[in-house]
Amino acid sequence: MPTGSNLKIRNSVYYVRLKVPVELRHLMSTSELSRSLNTKDRRTANVRKLSVLSEWHTKFDDLRRRRDMSEADFANATWEHYATELRADELERTIPELNNATRLLGHREHHLKALREHLGRGETVLIEWAAEAFIERHQLSVQSNTAQYRELCFRLMRAQIEVLLRAGERDLGNYAGVPADPIVTRPAATAEVAKPGERLMDLFERYAKENPKRVKEAALMQARRDIGTFIELVGADFPVTKLDKKAAREWKALLMEYPVKAAETGVFKGMGIKEIVAANGRFESPKPVITAKTVNRYIAAFSAFCNWLVAHDYLPANPFVDMYLSVDKTKTNVRPFTDDERKVLFASPFFTGCKSEVKWHLPGNHKIRDHRYWLPHVMMYSGARPGEIAQLLVDDVRQMHGVWVMHFTDEGDEEKSLKTKGSFRVVPVHSKLVGMGFIEHVERQRNAGERRVFPEAERNERGHIAAKFEKKFGTYLTKLGLKEGRGLTLYSFRHGFSDAMRAAGFMDEEFGFLMGHSKFSMTARYGAMPQGTLQKRVELIEAVSYP
Repeated sequence: MPTGSNLKIRNSVYYVRLKVPVELRHLMSTSELSRSLNTKDRRTANVRKLSVLSEWHTKFDDLRRRRDMSEADFANATWEHYATELRADELERTIPELNNATRLLGHREHHLKALREHLGRGETVLIEWAAEAFIERHQLSVQSNTAQYRELCFRLMRAQIEVLLRAGERDLGNYAGVPADPIVTRPAATAEVAKPGERLMDLFERYAKENPKRVKEAALMQARRDIGTFIELVGADFPVTKLDKKAAREWKALLMEYPVKAAETGVFKGMGIKEIVAANGRFESPKPVITAKTVNRYIAAFSAFCNWLVAHDYLPANPFVDMYLSVDKTKTNVRPFTDDERKVLFASPFFTGCKSEVKWHLPGNHKIRDHRYWLPHVMMYSGARPGEIAQLLVDDVRQMHGVWVMHFTDEGDEEKSLKTKGSFRVVPVHSKLVGMGFIEHVERQRNAGERRVFPEAERNERGHIAAKFEKKFGTYLTKLGLKEGRGLTLYSFRHGFSDAMRAAGFMDEEFGFLMGHSKFSMTARYGAMPQGTLQKRVELIEAVSYP
């Protein structure tokens, strides 16, 4: 039973829970943390949860400071283990009570044989202690079930074998031995590294805390993930002073070959951006890569951060200036429904009666009449975005000069947000929606004490409301045989609204403001307007019709 405020009840006992940030889930192997508070009293639970939440957030911060393992780390780990263990052998020989040659010889021979057998079988248990110590010491984000972890263990085992061989030579008085294994070599001089507190992600967290442009938390999370792909490429210790056009150019080139949803694809787990691109190129059927528009989103997030770096004198200039890809803004992957497709959709079980809450595609007597039912209809007759509709408060739907209107604004709730300042607007409720019972639905929510028109509409991990329904709606269209690949989505209703307006004889500039394509005004923010202006909007909205 959910209770809000990070608490839930299970068998009358309170539990605290917390969503794991998307960018950390592959490190924690879960999407949500949960722990019993061992109490049935809500007040006690609210007190106890604070220390648990603090512990979890500290863990998140620790994981964010970690970095992926680089080739230099592998070389350093191998040599560091070899040199440290050989030094320990040398010190051991200076302590008489520990220097029992016969006992040590037997132990080394047994250990050497076991290491070689395990290495041959691909087992790592004998050296995992050293791998985990190195990972923790260097704050690396390497998980035990990844290829990187196994490679580290294999290298350390080979280093340990060389240590045992040197120790055997020393038993015979030979201290001149050197490693025969080519991977056990002293690394070249290390490159310049960032000073403490001046790693890129350290600086990004300061930028996010200041948030000079008041960017939404979901956008900051997205930017953190996007910039993380660059850090995967150059390493966490990359100095901010080295962030130049060359580094930006090389990252952009990889982004242009980066597969769609790579972070969510199991086959790429544990890989950095360079390895992902290389692996995808080896597939017989490579996965499709992200669009130029998405590449530009990555660049825009990094560029905004670089503007802050320039303002704080970390960089002389923003390296991402003039780095954007050309995008044809007239093209879109989304198209409106045809008349026949719309008829098939609205005659389907989801709208007429389905089997259950989850089996939308099967006919039955169950009626869905929550946000999932209303979003397509309201989009058809208002042109609004699904997130704008899903976050409406009951007070946002009201009468003005005798006309029912929807006021799209970010006022009244801290979780509300709009895409642009021009998205603040007042849109009359179409008579079709009134006739379908939309106003009655709003009043039912008001009478039930709900603040929202659609209280059941959930936000996803990135904070986008109704995004889960958008995804499921696309799956439903596929099951109906209407959708194959890209084309039809929930946003098709918004595109259909534009076409209906054009079919009614209006130019884009005449109705664009109803869809949130206009300049910001305080009138739009607070939703006050003269009766004449409102009546013109009513005439526009009522012109929308579908065969």
